[in-house]
Parts: sequence; C-alpha cells; structure tokens
Amino acid sequence: MNPILSLNYEPALESLGADYYDDVVAADFPQHILRFRNDDLLVQLGLDPQQVSDEHFIEAFGKFENPPHPLLALRYHGYQFGEYNPGLGDGRGFLYGQVRGIDGELYDFGTKGSGRTPYSRGGDGMLTLKGGVREVLAAEALHRMGVKTSRCLSMIETGLDLWRGDEPSPTRSAVMVRFNRSHLRFGTFERLNYLKRKDLIQKLLDHVITYYYPHLATFPAIERYASFYDELVQRVAKLVAQWMTAGFCHAVLNTDNMSITGESFDYGPFAFLPSYNPDFTAAYFDHYGRYSYGNQPGICKLNLELLQQPLGAVIDPADLTVALANFEGYYFPYYKQLMLRKLGLEGETTPQRDELLVATLQLLSDTQVGYHQFFFDLSQAFKLRWLKDLNLVLNEAELMPELMANSGYHRWLEIYHRVLSSIPESEFNSIGEIMARSNPQTILLRPQIEAIWEPIAQTNDWEPFYALLAKIRSGN
Repeated sequence: MNPILSLNYEPALESLGADYYDDVVAADFPQHILRFRNDDLLVQLGLDPQQVSDEHFIEAFGKFENPPHPLLALRYHGYQFGEYNPGLGDGRGFLYGQVRGIDGELYDFGTKGSGRTPYSRGGDGMLTLKGGVREVLAAEALHRMGVKTSRCLSMIETGLDLWRGDEPSPTRSAVMVRFNRSHLRFGTFERLNYLKRKDLIQKLLDHVITYYYPHLATFPAIERYASFYDELVQRVAKLVAQWMTAGFCHAVLNTDNMSITGESFDYGPFAFLPSYNPDFTAAYFDHYGRYSYGNQPGICKLNLELLQQPLGAVIDPADLTVALANFEGYYFPYYKQLMLRKLGLEGETTPQRDELLVATLQLLSDTQVGYHQFFFDLSQAFKLRWLKDLNLVLNEAELMPELMANSGYHRWLEIYHRVLSSIPESEFNSIGEIMARSNPQTILLRPQIEAIWEPIAQTNDWEPFYALLAKIRSGN
C-alpha cells in the first residue's frame, strides 16, 4: 500500500462544485526519475519517511496512478502587469488533493508541469527541469529565512525535450508537487466578478473563511466578512515585509499569483538582491520595473485594492476601505522589527533604532556591498567588547575596506554603537544569537543557481544541488 495514496484526502474544494474548476487528466510521461523529495513535509503529514519509498512518490506524483480524487484545474483570472486577463486558469498544473497536517490545518498538493489543461493557451503544459530546481531551492531558502511560503513536496524528471525561449533548448522536463495552504488566488474571485456571479463570490468567501480563517466563523456575517479582509490585509503586509527583509524579489506579482491565505508561492524568475537597490528587477521581461524589489509593498497593496472589486459584491465597500488603510500600519512596524533582528536587536522600535535602520539602508545603498554578506559578516564578527569600543565594530569583517571608504560609515558606526550601549547588560548575550538566527550564510544568488545547474545540464551531476540544499536548510 502506498502511504501517500492512503492519506485521508478531503474533497474540500471539490465540494464547491464545478463552477470553480475543470476535471483534467495528467500527462503520460516517458520517464520518471525522482530528483527531490521533502521528507520534512512527510513528517508534517504524519508519515514516517522510512515507510515512503521513492517509488511511492513516482506512483503518486509522476505516473499519477489511482489518484484519490478527481484532478482539478482551477479557474481564475488576473491582472497581469496591470492589464486584466480573462484567459487564465491552471494551464500546466492541477489540484491533486487536500489533506490535513498533524497541526490540524488543511494543505494542498498542487502540481506544476503535469500537462495540458483547458487553460494552457497553446502551451505544452510542461515545466523545465531548471524551473523545478529553482522553485525547490527558492521555497527552501525562504522557509529557512522565516518567510510564510509554499514548499515543494517532490520533483520528478519526466524525460521530455522542451523548447523555451529563455533557456538553451531542447531542455529537460519535470513535474513538481507544491505543498501549501491553498491554491485559491485573488484571481479566483476576480473571475467570478467578471462573470457577475455574486452568489459564487459569497460561496467562495464562506469556503475560504471556513477552511483558512476558521476563528472568524462564529462572527455575524457582516462582521465575519469585513474581519476576513482586514486579516488578509495584515497577512499580505507581513508577507511582503518578510520578502523585503529577506532581500527577495518575487518578480511576477500579478493578482493570479497572490494567495487568498497570504502565502508566498509560484517562483518563476525570482531573484535575491545581490546588493541593496530598490530598483532591482528580477524578471527580464519587466521592462519598466513594475515588480521591482522596492515596488513590492505598493504592488501588494494595489492588488488588495483590486480585490475589493469582487469582494465589494458581498462586503460593505466602506469596510474594505477602512481595512486597506491599515496596510502601512501592519507593514512598517513588522518590517522594522525584522530588519532590526538582522542587527541583533529584539523588542520595540525606538526613534534611535529607527535612525539606525535608516542609516543602515543608506550605507548599504551608498556602498553597494553585498546585502546579505553585510548582515552575515556582522553576525559572524560580533563580539561583546564592541559595547565598550565603537572602533572594534566590524574591524575584522571582510567588507571593512569597502565600508571604510564611504563617508557614511562612521555615522552608521556611531549610531549602532549608541544603540548597543543602550541595551541592558542582561540582554547582551542575546545579540549575537539573534543575528545568527536572522542571517544565514548561504543565500540563493543567481551565480549559485547557475553553478549548480551547469553540472546537472552537462554531466547529470546532482551532488552540488543536494549540497547547496543542505547548506540552505542548515543555515550554513
């Protein structure tokens, strides 16, 4: 018996009815090689990894033998680079099934690269192996950095030659299974608004609250719906604060890539910042920088505002306006808190700490030293004796010559030392610990991805990939 197929699958989304999805069939692949399995997620599902073989993964998520429920391609629309597109939907994936974790929460198994659907729009419905490798790494890196993210459960190479314009072709194919709370998107509601189906909007909203905001279920209807949107605003604001702190640029923040649970997912042309630059753009096709790193908070707020169009059929528009006005109030305090942790500081922000954060970002911008390297070097070099002598701060760091050459460095140094000196002595020992937790050594920059992809492409050598994955997960 395959333990994956024996899980207690719930027909949660299926119970909504066929207005929300299409039944589909998975592609038949010529090859099945398991390249990645996430045993951590098996544990989260209550499975013993030693009892789940590689063949079990292949049967379930490569050959798609005896699926526990119909395979569902979800219907949705979306604003793509500001233009409304009614021709979307799951074009190369489907909802495989939904199961409860040991935490009692409902999770989705969603495929990527599993073949054509009614929404493939002329595409082949496939995923490149490199795209799968990138998504596995991105999800694990973000998870390690504390970002609320989907993760990959498995990735299987499937033996097809694919032709793409953005990587050397023919290139290899793969099918991936994504593990996350929900694949319902802002665009799922937008489609129903386009169809003028208020009844289906309300039905979907009730479903979302029941499964993903159950603490609101006992509220009176009017209060329940308004509270849902306010909490979604809060979740999205905190998510984008996590991205910004992690130096992560999602690159394609269309409304169809925004989860109704406030979770980060779907990693295509993403990139981590090499150095601090608000104008940094990850996607080669984002010619005007719409989804640049620095624009992400504003874009997420705009997407929440666009979501008011369908939700306004059920929720009082005045309540929606009030809730969205709280976005900055959720975003900025949380962003400050996360950034100060990178500097070893826990607790409430103060004017002095705010000044330090501004000075830190200015220093990073002016010097263009590595964003991640700066904080990692700081965490590695930290000594308690810094508290007594500001000249000792970072004096052994690798980046010291570049920092010293900048006129703003000494101002930053004075502010940082002043803040450190204000910390009670009983909390001194925690400074280094906080920095170590908040600043992993291995960051997924583009050169690293290319360095592990080349041996896969040239000699089918996967060891650098697994080694990098292990370093990411360990924080080393």
